[in-house]
Amino acid sequence: MDVARTEVVVKRRTGNAARLGLMALPVVFFGLFFAYPVVAIVERGLHVDGGWQLGRILDVLGQSDIRHVLWFTVWQALASTALTLLIALPGAYVFARFEFPGKQVLRAVVTVPFVLPTVVVGTAFLALVGNGGLLDEVWGVRLDTTVWAILLAHVFFNYAVVVRTVGGLWAQLDPRQEEAARMLGASRFAAWRRVTLPALGPAVAAASLMVFLFTFTSFGVVQILGGPGFSTLEVEIYRQTAQIFDLSTAAVLTIVQFLAVGLILGVHAWTVRRRESALRLVDAAHTARRPRGAGQWALLAGVLVSVALLIVLPLGVLVERSLDAPGGYGFGYYRALMDADGGTFLVPPIDAIWNSLEYALAATAIAVVIGGLAAAALTRRAGRLVRGFDALLMLPLGVSAVTVGFGFLITLDEPPLDLRSTWILVPLAQALVGVPFVVRTMLPVLRAVDGRLREAAAVLGASPLRAWREVDLPMVRRALLVAAGFAFAVSLGEFGATVFIARPDNPTLPVAVARLLGRAGDLNYGQAMALSTVLMVVCAASLLVLERIRPAKASTGEF
Repeated sequence: MDVARTEVVVKRRTGNAARLGLMALPVVFFGLFFAYPVVAIVERGLHVDGGWQLGRILDVLGQSDIRHVLWFTVWQALASTALTLLIALPGAYVFARFEFPGKQVLRAVVTVPFVLPTVVVGTAFLALVGNGGLLDEVWGVRLDTTVWAILLAHVFFNYAVVVRTVGGLWAQLDPRQEEAARMLGASRFAAWRRVTLPALGPAVAAASLMVFLFTFTSFGVVQILGGPGFSTLEVEIYRQTAQIFDLSTAAVLTIVQFLAVGLILGVHAWTVRRRESALRLVDAAHTARRPRGAGQWALLAGVLVSVALLIVLPLGVLVERSLDAPGGYGFGYYRALMDADGGTFLVPPIDAIWNSLEYALAATAIAVVIGGLAAAALTRRAGRLVRGFDALLMLPLGVSAVTVGFGFLITLDEPPLDLRSTWILVPLAQALVGVPFVVRTMLPVLRAVDGRLREAAAVLGASPLRAWREVDLPMVRRALLVAAGFAFAVSLGEFGATVFIARPDNPTLPVAVARLLGRAGDLNYGQAMALSTVLMVVCAASLLVLERIRPAKASTGEF
């Protein structure tokens, strides 16, 4: 008995040591390139003349314009979340339960907006609903600088979050449970409400929280569509930092956003644990089938129409505007990307494409290494330490990217981290956003690997590294490729931090689009549309490839 207990203790300690070893590099990475810049910005803003100006917090929050920003940030996030759920839940059901031609292509299409830069999303809706946009030209309807334009753009951006998060779980629920309730006399709606909805509840809650998080911290969409009358916390932090140079106000707003994001992520972690416990109670078999009956075909048709109007139409208008050159439809704006005008850029705008690809590849490599180690550390559930580590990995999705980018400039400028003049600064900022997607993609697959296989490898003398190479890697190879693809796509679209650190002679695509839109003239507008279209095509192609290699059993409710 004592020998067996000793073996258990030794295994537990060995497992804990291995987990801590895997966590070491991700913790150092996030400490240096996330926590350090953010804390430095807050300290610089509130630690003035040798003392902490904590009274500044109440002063800032007491300003009427700041209170209006806080109110609008929360209100539009709640409204965007509710509208996204209303429109996207039928889509989640269709993708989970129906099998139809072109399903993989359509899944990639609805995911394209999520990996597009928010500045491109704003550009697409500007081309659709702005002054001189499609609705203005055809029906005389203008939604620019209004709340409706922002809300619809947020639905466009977050549709895939609900479809993938809720639909992934919905596909694993055994439909026979609902059918049994109907055989006992329950109506279709009553059976859905009493059987399916409780099982879906944690996934719906998790998707709602993620949508709320992304819209609460919205930057590019509100920056382009909101105008001077509408600002979220993120937009106001950018304005206070880059335009007014009021670091103390920006620091206060950063703290407020950090606390709000921390609360959101804490609730999200709780819903994820509930969802995982629910998954053990259901059949994970594949349940999709061809629609049957007029009602199901009508539902499929309705979802296809909503996707066409909400997602395909804005993207199509983006392409149309990029081809609508002064001399007639053609590639005039694309050819103009080859020339440097000496004003907006120091190099031809087309260079932004190659810059973005190079930066994104480097960022993907960093994100895969850091995220892969983090996911391996999180594979076996542990106590509060590991749960706190999981929350740390998600923080870059919600904490102000503007603060991180500006923090890079003021902290990474002295040895041994004098990186401000080096090219690696941009990939590091992009990798911070890519790591959470790598973790969320790989973690469900890693947790599905039978731990006894690792134990058997260890008993046969394999080191932890060899056990990973021989046992885990063959099973998670496809998930690793998908994770790399998502990291590549989101790195291409990172804007909030990159806008501060991208050099004028090496702009990225999102930064180039924003700068072109910031200048008057049809040529600048057309070039912005052309660059946005190029980025959209690259993201769409990447997602089509991902859909083909996506693990068939990876839809456990993770994004």
